[in-house]
Amino acid sequence: MSDPTARNRLDETASPYLRQHADNPVNWQPWDEAAFEAARERDVPIFLSIGYSACHWCHVMEEESFSDPEVAEVLNEHFVPIKVDREERPDVDSLYMTVCQAVRGGGGWPLSAFLTPEKEPFYVGTYFPKEAKRNQPGFLPLTKRVAREWEQNREELEERADQWMSTARGELESLPDPVDVSGDSSLLDAADELARAADRDHGGFGRAPKFPQAGRVSALLRAHHRESATDTRYGDAVQHALDAMADGGLFDHLGGGFHRYCTDADWTVPHFEKMLYDQAALADLYVDGYRLFGDERYAEVVDETLEFVDRELGHPDGGFYATLDARSAPPENPEGDHEEGAFYVWTPAEVEAAIAEYADVAPADESDDFLADVFCARYGVDVAGNFEDGRTVLTVSASLSELADDFERSEDEVAAALGAAEERLRVAREDRPRPARDEKVLAGWNGLMARAYAEAGLALDTEYAERAADAIEYVRETLWDGDRLSRRVIDGDVAGVGYAEDYAYLAAGALATYEATGDHAHLQFALDLADALLAECYDDETGALYETPESVEDVGVRSQDVADGPTPSPVGVGAETLLALDAFDPESGYADAAGAMLERYGGRAETTPTSHATLALAADTHANGLLEVTVAADALPDEWRETIGGSYLPHRLLTVRPPTESALEAWLDDLEVASAPPIWAQRDAVDDEPAAYICRRACSPPVTTTEEIAEWLAEFRA
Repeated sequence: MSDPTARNRLDETASPYLRQHADNPVNWQPWDEAAFEAARERDVPIFLSIGYSACHWCHVMEEESFSDPEVAEVLNEHFVPIKVDREERPDVDSLYMTVCQAVRGGGGWPLSAFLTPEKEPFYVGTYFPKEAKRNQPGFLPLTKRVAREWEQNREELEERADQWMSTARGELESLPDPVDVSGDSSLLDAADELARAADRDHGGFGRAPKFPQAGRVSALLRAHHRESATDTRYGDAVQHALDAMADGGLFDHLGGGFHRYCTDADWTVPHFEKMLYDQAALADLYVDGYRLFGDERYAEVVDETLEFVDRELGHPDGGFYATLDARSAPPENPEGDHEEGAFYVWTPAEVEAAIAEYADVAPADESDDFLADVFCARYGVDVAGNFEDGRTVLTVSASLSELADDFERSEDEVAAALGAAEERLRVAREDRPRPARDEKVLAGWNGLMARAYAEAGLALDTEYAERAADAIEYVRETLWDGDRLSRRVIDGDVAGVGYAEDYAYLAAGALATYEATGDHAHLQFALDLADALLAECYDDETGALYETPESVEDVGVRSQDVADGPTPSPVGVGAETLLALDAFDPESGYADAAGAMLERYGGRAETTPTSHATLALAADTHANGLLEVTVAADALPDEWRETIGGSYLPHRLLTVRPPTESALEAWLDDLEVASAPPIWAQRDAVDDEPAAYICRRACSPPVTTTEEIAEWLAEFRA
């Protein structure tokens, strides 16, 4: 049998990240049994590199090392090189990232690990330059040293690998002691710690690099809703974070949407990749910010973000693509090397040229010079720049009132000029070389995005709910076989098993889409996904929720994904969704499973809420119970939608059922439900007019006016 590692096999894969490396002289292998068997037969270590397509330093390491024949010669001769797309195999990434964090005190991508032929790590790191510089070891001398150590001190390396693997297994597989979750919510205790951790100078959390941390802000938002009459600390921290992220370089002020994180503490310069999951989390967060604070700027951020997602990441058949790269060719040299941020940054000269060239796009009463001056003043564009080579990342640097004073115009005149300038620059930017797009459609990420669209559909515009439905239907038709999920589809190629996050996120998205549309097909899908989540990833004896189904056997460790990371905790999202779905099928055991998960993991939310905010939110819902809003009508009346969907209602579960018992019976047949659950039973319309029933452990009488609904929602506020 020929050696499969004698050539680069990544051209056989569909992942855009892996295919980016298909032309490397390194004989890359996918994570599969053929590569593992070759390592065992050749008796050489594995070099594992994990990254994703939009990762800036992954690109840098490829250009410096993986495209270099000298490096390739060492890797090919002394190792089996394996490439993994972390977005396709989060379980593989989780294992070796845990080792890296334990050994190095931190991690990141690209993740670089040297493994025994049995896949146990004995050396780990992240990005390495080809040659040593700035106190970083060089990758080329490192590979030579590791190869030499393998030959001369193999037993010592294998002992180290065994120790590291035991450490990782203990951290990822051990079960925390259960806690009692039958008492009052500990959300306010968590919020106190989150408020203390907030950056009072710049908003958000931590120093550089600065990540959005949507889960933490959501927990503070819920605490503010509960305590705003007596304590403004939580709300102040929320608004500071929302304003800072919306005004700084994290947000794309011309095209909408958010970059992944900022490299500095004051939200000025981002890493420019745009991830679908960030758009989902932040759009959802700003919807709630708008609901609670009524700030129109937050609604504008939602609109601009969702318009960006549909335009730039929307699949023509309904789903959403995964990412946009951080890098592209510079506008002045479209055939040149790709540079980070080239699509997004500006110089004063570029602003002036674009405004003059695209004058017909947005005619204005003011001169081109005035438009350019207003734009540059608004967004801080000057000759010094705040980025590389005198270029500027756009940030809101002056308010409309300040601009009006500076330019001696009315605010309306300034706003009109600014709008014309922005439109011209937006069109000009479209002519620049574009960042690459990773066209994976991931089940779980699409669930998160659908949930954000659904919530915006309730709070802002019903068309957003229709877009959520398109995404859910696409994923159901493409990745769901009736019993189990696949992880992703790329250009028709379906692959990978569904993970806990896929089931949990997609169930949450389907449920939210049902709430926003009233289409019970989405509810049925959510129920089916909940069943599959429990069957595939849940252990009812221990209350553990595992990252992977039991059928996945090529990693060696079965992780539990409890903390918030770039995406929210699947345990937290799963538990909160199961609590809601229990209202529709009380015999399913969903509430029991959610309670067991929270008992198993709830202690982590109490001791480290900064890492487990999503779990703390789920525990709060469990403690306070759902706010059930059942409407008996053919459809949710528009005025009621504004009152219910436009209000900040944590724990809300909105359902529309047919107005009569006879119509409900036919509906239940479609859902294959024998009898109406309590949330629907005996909740009819009143005198042929829509009626609402609002419950939290106790229920309102049937109410038929918007004013009554608002009163009862306030009555049952948690």
